[in-house]
Amino acid sequence: MSKLENRVALVTGASRGIGKAIALALAEAGCHVVVNYEKEQAAAQRVAKAIRNLGRACTVVQGDVWRQSTAEKLFGDAERTFGAVDVLVNNAGIAISKDVSELNIEDWENTMRVNLTSAFMLIQRALVNMKAKQWGRIINLSSVAAQTGGVIGPHYAASKGGLIGLTHSYASLLAREGITVNAIAPALIETDMVKRNPNASPAHIPMGKFGTPEEVARIAVLLAESDYITGQTINVNGGWYMT
Repeated sequence: MSKLENRVALVTGASRGIGKAIALALAEAGCHVVVNYEKEQAAAQRVAKAIRNLGRACTVVQGDVWRQSTAEKLFGDAERTFGAVDVLVNNAGIAISKDVSELNIEDWENTMRVNLTSAFMLIQRALVNMKAKQWGRIINLSSVAAQTGGVIGPHYAASKGGLIGLTHSYASLLAREGITVNAIAPALIETDMVKRNPNASPAHIPMGKFGTPEEVARIAVLLAESDYITGQTINVNGGWYMT
């Protein structure tokens, strides 16, 4: 039996791209899944259908993850439907692409709110039950931008760097409570976000090609299954940044 059999996973931004791949991979590994989306309801319902076809239960919850009311709705719906959330994947994010001279404080605040503040709010809410159960898995989607600056801009790089700091702090504080906290730092994965960015080119990658969402999803399952990996940033980047 899988270590994740009948665990409950909440994946934000799960209607497409990396979030979709992670939601499906966790379902294949045994999880029931809460699929969060912001705008693309039809796409989210298709993900939910695919999860149910795998024999797992799924509920779909719309909402902007940076709103406190959405955080409460996500966990409230999950708890009423399945019970406590065991695996939290903070995947939702935005990437505002502008020339650096055109960036403004609104771009900065919106990016921080969606990419970083939302993760803090959702983790705090998840810990209510994870600490009580003495079991939990928290996975934050960072980026190679946190390590190299990336191709989007300083606002994005700072938000993704903040997720790594957030990961380190929670991992240290929760290490004795059965809760692991890790980050994944992808680079130029073939998603809509990357395809829309004219600065995103396979030429940045030593392997010379974009990665796939499924590559990232396999790492998410590994981290969710592991009892001993915590405080780590796993790089999925075709060799762009090496540690």
